[in-house]
Amino acid sequence: MRVFGVDPGLTRCGFGVVDSGRGRTVAPVAVDVIRTPPEMELSQRLLRISNAAEEWLDLYKPTVLAVERVFSQHNVRTAMGTAQAGGVVALAAARRGIDVCFHTPSQVKSAVAGNGAADKKQVTAMVTKILGLAVAPKPADAADALAIAICHCWRAPMLSRMAQAEQAAAEQKRRYEARLAELNKTRLKKAGTP
Repeated sequence: MRVFGVDPGLTRCGFGVVDSGRGRTVAPVAVDVIRTPPEMELSQRLLRISNAAEEWLDLYKPTVLAVERVFSQHNVRTAMGTAQAGGVVALAAARRGIDVCFHTPSQVKSAVAGNGAADKKQVTAMVTKILGLAVAPKPADAADALAIAICHCWRAPMLSRMAQAEQAAAEQKRRYEARLAELNKTRLKKAGTP
């Protein structure tokens, strides 16, 4: 599976692509940070991020796009920009029929560093170690994008099994309710009620 991880942001949007292998092995493919100047008009900043995302999607052909979910931030304006940046990348993937998954910051930190409250230094150190990189990816947005991709590689099998279990449970419930309705119908007939 090839995963394109995105750490969304307007000023710095981290992009990272990894390939997953057997078990928990993960190999780096590419990493970069897309920058847009704060003085640029919002629509132009989003267009720059969208264009870069489309180039990466076409160049690296990921199986899935993993985006960090905007959880909560004190600055509403920053949160909006972050969400918009993630949205244009997700839209570019969706247009190509590529699955899009969102992971919260604590899920990413927990998967990569073993602690949902890990700081950026810990995440960067673990990404560097997991991918066997000689040099830590910089800035932190680059390391975060790789962390998001790694998180998805490791969480995807569990998420898939959970979805299959939920589907099987829903089917079992549907069959049970149909059987119950049939039994009730039979009881009513035996009791002489039309």
